[in-house]
Amino acid sequence: MTDIPTLTGPIVLPASGGAPKAMVILLHGYGSNGADLIGLAPYWRDALPDVVFLSPNAPQPCPGAPGGYQWWSLTDFSPAARAAGVRAAAPVVDAYIDAQLARYSLGEDRLVLIGFSQGTMMSLHVAPRRERTLAGVIGYSGMLADAQSLGAEVKSKPPVLLVHGDADPMLPVASLYEAEAVLTPLGFDVTTHVSPRLGHSIDEAGLQIGQQFLQHVLT
Repeated sequence: MTDIPTLTGPIVLPASGGAPKAMVILLHGYGSNGADLIGLAPYWRDALPDVVFLSPNAPQPCPGAPGGYQWWSLTDFSPAARAAGVRAAAPVVDAYIDAQLARYSLGEDRLVLIGFSQGTMMSLHVAPRRERTLAGVIGYSGMLADAQSLGAEVKSKPPVLLVHGDADPMLPVASLYEAEAVLTPLGFDVTTHVSPRLGHSIDEAGLQIGQQFLQHVLT
């Protein structure tokens, strides 16, 4: 069996100065890195003073993006390639989650997984296939990468928040509605927000709604 890579990346400790009572893991998008997405932590840290924020780098260097990483290659964006890619990367994310929960002596019910773009694909794939239910999942500007297999493989159903811009040129906002249409009939509690005129990004409204979701599921 191939060794599973160990992920590393920046960590922001709780604003309270005490031991973490909850955890947020941020999974970045294609060609980005953990240092980029950890930039979300300051927006939420004061409202969630007992949360530790972690933002690992994806396991593969991204060609053509110095300092950037990928969860899997996007040279082929066919549905089959997306499904294969997210499946190949899932054990790496699961191992990281397990290690960090053990490190901080926390259970899955104190963890929210947050993704952006390709990181959202990872979050939406990994979370429902874990035995124990996470506190929640937030997916910014992403999609379900392996929707067809989810119904047969779902093991837990954390609440999900999906946020997308309606002017996204990379992953059209239809991806949000498609994900909602798969998750809701399976029994997931799905909340959505669409930001008008927003491209492939996160705006102030998305940050505020994310904070409300985090406070709801972690406090």
